[in-house]
Amino acid sequence: MTPPLGDIAHLGHVELLTPDLDGSLWFFTTILGLTENGRSGDSVHLRTWDDYEHHSLTLTAHATSGIRRTALRASSEEALHRRVKEAEAAGRTGRWAEDEPGIGPLYVTSDPDGHEVALYWESEWYQAPSELKPGLKNQPQAKPGHGVGVRRLDHVNFLASDVGSNAAFIREVLGARPTEQIVLDDGRVAAQWLTFTNKSYDIVYTEDWSGSQGRLHHIAFATDTREDILRAADLCLDNGVHIETGPHKHAIQQTFFLYVYEPGGNRIELCNPLTRLVLAPDWPLITWTQAERAKGQAWGLKTIESFHTHGTPPLD
Repeated sequence: MTPPLGDIAHLGHVELLTPDLDGSLWFFTTILGLTENGRSGDSVHLRTWDDYEHHSLTLTAHATSGIRRTALRASSEEALHRRVKEAEAAGRTGRWAEDEPGIGPLYVTSDPDGHEVALYWESEWYQAPSELKPGLKNQPQAKPGHGVGVRRLDHVNFLASDVGSNAAFIREVLGARPTEQIVLDDGRVAAQWLTFTNKSYDIVYTEDWSGSQGRLHHIAFATDTREDILRAADLCLDNGVHIETGPHKHAIQQTFFLYVYEPGGNRIELCNPLTRLVLAPDWPLITWTQAERAKGQAWGLKTIESFHTHGTPPLD
């Protein structure tokens, strides 16, 4: 069993591609309450109020939607190089880059499906300007006075042509622990939830029904309370943001959720998983069957069809 706190400290940030940069920027700043913290070329760097690093999310103008990079912070310089060595030994050879503000050298590689994964150690701690200074010195930034006010980037859910091989990469090369999974009647692993921390999950792989590679299911931002998610639903309704499903509660992982599509087409989850932690070092992998998943979500809501078919970039 991989230790709960290993060489990967936590999910750092992601880069989303969008064909509507202005619309996406409006959504993440006005509706979700992220703060802009710099621009480089066609990219805008944004941060949640409780993130200690330079940015939580990068939005990059592109011909289509999807995810370009998922960055994971190592727990030390030595841990970074251990994971790089393991990645190269597993045939996941990458390259070194220094192309993000506030972040030191990144080792950029990919999972078997082609999703770009970057590992790094050096990170610039955020110093809030006077207008964003918090009232408490142990908080990096004042809470936003508008929008949902999401607290942090919580997790990434990748679509994959083969869940098993991709989840194995995250477990065996990067040291994550699997906490829950879906196994179909034919024995195929259709989804697996994995964690680097004592959160119940940081990375998820879900089977792509189309067999395509490298697509995104969603990224998720955590809120302080369930009531914040109800507020998010009202804000999205009032501002014409498409609500796909929820608010409701997942059976798997018990997360209270709302799924919406941001203007660029990427699915975004607002979630409140803060009360559920995996503290047991010998946590058993919980397996859900095909019949159990057919029952829907925790309180009986049936899973909407688009939840299985919508991914980014969209299929031709």
